[in-house]
Amino acid sequence: MRLEPGAQADPDRDVIVVDGRRIEPAAARTYLLLHKPRGYVTTRADPRGRAVVLDLLPRGPARVFPVGRLDAETEGLLLLTDDGPLANYLLHPRYEIPRVYDAQVEGRVREADLPRWRAGAVLEDGPAVPKEARVLRADGTTTWMQLTFAEGRKREVRRYAQALGHPVRRLIRVQFGPLRLGSLRVGASRPLTEVELAALNRLRGGNPSPILRGLDR
Repeated sequence: MRLEPGAQADPDRDVIVVDGRRIEPAAARTYLLLHKPRGYVTTRADPRGRAVVLDLLPRGPARVFPVGRLDAETEGLLLLTDDGPLANYLLHPRYEIPRVYDAQVEGRVREADLPRWRAGAVLEDGPAVPKEARVLRADGTTTWMQLTFAEGRKREVRRYAQALGHPVRRLIRVQFGPLRLGSLRVGASRPLTEVELAALNRLRGGNPSPILRGLDR
């Protein structure tokens, strides 16, 4: 037993007791970034037998869950974790965590049209106003745009573009808070880097860096 100030303990080997109560070591958490393809639903299981995003992960002991949802036809960045408090923080509307999407919409959208796109639209569940909207490129009879929203409402980007007369043909989430999709191939997953974990910790108030347990694919 070590009682002297400054004594260090190994939580994997030592029993730590404070005021007569045993302190259990923090459980390791898992943080994975997945490039979700089309055709997968963002749930742990589906009663209709559709493919779920967990089918894309390597087999392992971690019981992760998706943070938020992308509809079956939406692609791109999806965070999976077993860290409930982090998930709640990222999804809470009051914190306005940005979600950035590359959207291929029908018709031509020009720079002169952007004030209208940035002004917002009234949807069936209330007003929706993007944090940013910009044109990426024209592609034949469609336009690729980058749209940033911060509420995470159901099918918000698709409904917003539809309300402006430009239905979405393809939708890819490329960023969620400080996390970026980058060059991760479709269907692949990877552990978050230490830099990404530190950015998430700063985002939620500078809590101590979590323990990373990744699943290699």
